[in-house]
Parts: sequence; C-alpha cells; structure tokens
Amino acid sequence: MKIIVFGIPNCDTVKRARSWLGDQGLAFEFHDFKKAGVPAAQADQWLAQLGWEKVINRAGSTWRKLDDASEAAVVDAASAAALMQQQPSVIKRPIVQWADGRLSLGFSPELFQSHL
Repeated sequence: MKIIVFGIPNCDTVKRARSWLGDQGLAFEFHDFKKAGVPAAQADQWLAQLGWEKVINRAGSTWRKLDDASEAAVVDAASAAALMQQQPSVIKRPIVQWADGRLSLGFSPELFQSHL
C-alpha cells in the first residue's frame, strides 16, 4: 500500500501535511475531495475506525453555515456519511491512509512521525 492524503487543496492544514510528507522524501497520493469526490467505501471505513464525531468538523466554516435542521440530522455514522457526500468540506482534514493501512486525522509533525 501507499500513503494517501485525503482533503482539499486550499486547506492550510492539508498544505502543511503535504509539505511535511514531501520534506521527508515520502511519496504519497493526494485525493482531492472537490475533484474526485468522497469515496463512499473509504468514508465508511473512516467513520468506523475514527468515529463520526471526530471525522465531522463541527468547528469549521462549512458546519457553521449549515442550517439548524441539517446540523440536527447528523446523529450517527449513516447520517454523517450522507452529509460528507453532500458537503465534503465538512470532513476534518487531512485524513491519511498510511502505507500499513492505519488512518490518521488532522496534522501535526509528531502525529505523522508516529506513523513512519
């Protein structure tokens, strides 16, 4: 397996993560939610392994722009998955699938180093 970084290109955290990986000389694939969409099978895996409460970024601007009914409708993994398909920017970024199959959410040099 290879390292896959999932996110959107204009996200500062995704930019820092991609830069860090490049600085370490690590090859990786970038999956752009905006262009390629959210892969449903992998999204289900993220929700199962990381928890829907962590994958949905409730502090981000996309969540804050949702109407009250849309926010209230997100109550479990299935409803979170549906929102992720409709609004990919609501996903906390980046999600990284490491070469060994483990997943990580967000970026810090310490977090990424722990996966090498």
